[in-house]
Amino acid sequence: MNLPNAITVSRLFLTAGFIIFVSWESTWGHITALVLFVVAAASDFLDGWLARKMNLVTPLGKLLDPLADKILVCSAFVFLTAQELCPVWITALIIGREFLVTGLRQIAIEAGQVLAADSLGKWKTTFQLTYLISGMIWLTLETMERIPQSLTAFHTLTIPWGEGAWLMPISLGIAVALTVISGWNYIWSSRYLLRGS
Repeated sequence: MNLPNAITVSRLFLTAGFIIFVSWESTWGHITALVLFVVAAASDFLDGWLARKMNLVTPLGKLLDPLADKILVCSAFVFLTAQELCPVWITALIIGREFLVTGLRQIAIEAGQVLAADSLGKWKTTFQLTYLISGMIWLTLETMERIPQSLTAFHTLTIPWGEGAWLMPISLGIAVALTVISGWNYIWSSRYLLRGS
């Protein structure tokens, strides 16, 4: 297994750790989960860059990389939905889009074609991660009995809703818009495949 693929596999383990620690309703559990999530998110950009830089793009990597990304992001959205920070319909929309794209790619493979990645996909992921990390920072700070003075700016920045909130609502709104647009782009790109032609 080459280095980029090893990093991708490690992201699956980091996601498992994130799920375990985020379930602990304690400050240290949330801090650990946040660190694991940020490292896993960073590894998403690292493994792809290394694969292209070192000319180590493999079929296994093409399979595992998007799978690991989907598991990480969807797990975090489910968690924030359980914490009432994300509407259920948005999480359902995001997960549904991922299933849709996976299905369309499978249809393309069976037809002997390649469904090119949507250029909006990376932007979608960036805004999703911005929202998710902001939400987890806010939840982590909320578990503290007293927020340190050095972290009050982060608490103010990551207010989820209401007066003063802007980072989370804006990043979520853009993420939802890009989710819908990029999903439609995939459907449009594969319209001939869906017609069986």
